[in-house]
Amino acid sequence: MLRTDLPKIITKTLPGPKAQAIIDRREAAVPSAIRCSYPVVIERGEGAMIEDVDGNKFLDWIGGVGVLNIGFSQPEVVEAVKAQADKYFHGMFNVVTHEGYVALAEKLGSIAPVKGDKKKVFFANSGAEADENAVKVAKGYTGRSNIIVFSGAFHGRTYYTMTMTSKKAYAAGMGPLADGVFRAQFPYYYRNPEGLPEEKEVEYYIDSIKAVFEQCAAADTIAAIVVEPLQGEGGFIPAPIEWIKAVRKICDDNGILLIADEVQSGFCRTGRMFASEYWKEAGVEPDIIATAKSIAAGVPLSAIIARAEVMEGVAPGTIGGTYCGNPLACAASLKTIEIMERDHLADRSVEIGKKVTARYKEIQKKYPVVGDVRGLGGMIGIEFVKDPETKEPDAALTADVIQTCAKNGLLVEGAGTYNNVIRFLAPLVITDEQLEAGLDIFEAAVKECSSK
Repeated sequence: MLRTDLPKIITKTLPGPKAQAIIDRREAAVPSAIRCSYPVVIERGEGAMIEDVDGNKFLDWIGGVGVLNIGFSQPEVVEAVKAQADKYFHGMFNVVTHEGYVALAEKLGSIAPVKGDKKKVFFANSGAEADENAVKVAKGYTGRSNIIVFSGAFHGRTYYTMTMTSKKAYAAGMGPLADGVFRAQFPYYYRNPEGLPEEKEVEYYIDSIKAVFEQCAAADTIAAIVVEPLQGEGGFIPAPIEWIKAVRKICDDNGILLIADEVQSGFCRTGRMFASEYWKEAGVEPDIIATAKSIAAGVPLSAIIARAEVMEGVAPGTIGGTYCGNPLACAASLKTIEIMERDHLADRSVEIGKKVTARYKEIQKKYPVVGDVRGLGGMIGIEFVKDPETKEPDAALTADVIQTCAKNGLLVEGAGTYNNVIRFLAPLVITDEQLEAGLDIFEAAVKECSSK
């Protein structure tokens, strides 16, 4: 049964002959800007496993880049979508009310750790749409036109979210970009300025926000500060809690809304339903959460969650869209959340994260090419360097490790400002045996690639 199988490559080459034929067709029909460096053409997926069209079996530690926290083809979600499809595929929420939208909004409002007692929720189709709509809500409520984002941030590829995103490789040739988006320094402690004492870390990074007020846009013009609780594309860097407390105080002192971009970190990935639950446990909460990815087990959906007062500051007609809150997606999401809560996948995420971190720390001791290991729950990053003293990033080694893993049946993906981080995003339904097999493949790849 694929769901419990281990990785196994049976073809002499990767991609195999059937996969190569489809990849050739892809190259002829699809723009090369939509890149794929993996030799895999999926035939079916179950749990944390993929079988390709040639019969090769891969263990997936990418999970659709965080979309598949409950795995491929979860049978109960499949049945929920089928049941909804038997009734109707679509009902635009601006035209007809469908109960799935309302029920999902009620559910997310009851579990999301956003500031305020009464919550309201609306839906979009992707993470970028969620982020952009969260900013629209903040602007509508505050009447202000500017926002602050951070170094290392990734928020999407729409016109506005390309501007919000730090790495401008994602916006090559797309300028001029949007106005009113200003950038401060995210606390990347592993790469602190040389000589910065530990007790001054929070102050240093908070000062970069204050510098935006002084040099770019006054505090009373800022609608929102947008933070990823754990940066994804930026290199799987957790936002330090003491820093978040200080950011929350800046927001409160200046009438600014705090937006948590939980597109990748939500839905049990970090050991909580939402990563910002760690903030709440420390006494602070965001004003708005934007989330997507694992919300509906692979059916396109995203959500924007805030207290009612904030949501009601938005002018009619400025939010919404044709497919937003599609009935099939809402059915998938309701069942997904039910499974996550029932099967305690947040606890499983913590368990997985401890095992992965422990093994990565062992690898770090053996191979000096590993500079840092960090994360929350089952969202772990491992950073590769040429020298542990200079911390010079090693993007080439990282790319080599990724390809070596793929050749041996393990799919992993890179990240990081310097393209030298490998992220762990395996489905949380991965078996212990699969996890150990993947860790063995990963360590062998690090050993092989670092000895070249």
